Amino acid sequence: MTRVLYFHGFASSPNSEKVRALRVLLAPDVELVTPDLNVPSFEQLDWQAMVSLGVETGRRIDPCAVVGSSLGALLALEVVRRGIARPLVLIAPPLGLAQHWLPTLPPGDPVEVFNHARNANAPIHRAFFEEVARSDADRDPPLVPVAIFMGIDDETLPFERVEAVWQRWQPRAAPGSRFVAVAGGNHSLLSCVEDIADEIRKRCV
Repeated sequence: MTRVLYFHGFASSPNSEKVRALRVLLAPDVELVTPDLNVPSFEQLDWQAMVSLGVETGRRIDPCAVVGSSLGALLALEVVRRGIARPLVLIAPPLGLAQHWLPTLPPGDPVEVFNHARNANAPIHRAFFEEVARSDADRDPPLVPVAIFMGIDDETLPFERVEAVWQRWQPRAAPGSRFVAVAGGNHSLLSCVEDIADEIRKRCV
């Protein structure tokens, strides 16, 4: 069976609604391998531990493509940069936004945020956001083909900022790269999950 490495988003899990939908659409010939990125725990989330887990999983399964949703897209870029050179599919990626995360946080440490996997607020140490803010995974275009799906009506990430990074990347992007602006699409992009599944299949051919 063909395997795809999939990274879920922040405060989410390997059993998100989008993962479940994609599993059904890609079955039976494409398997999504979805490591739990809440390492060592959500409360003490560690960016470098997430990267290490992503690279180790990629080496173990030899995927045909790497997919990332939201913060998982930033992780996917870093994992590919560290040697898992497979085509990328990025879903609502926070391109150009890592350093802008800190000012939006409430004061204090730990920080209370909504955890989608728990369907409740949960604490997380501020150090994680500081670590992500230092990431430059999206500074340069990846050396592999990349498809980006971004909702024009994303309620979490400013579409214009993400599109601006794509425009900066485009002259040096690998052949076959593309940017898909989803009309009416929100941050989850469940509205175009079939198109995302088709894109994943194409990247595995």
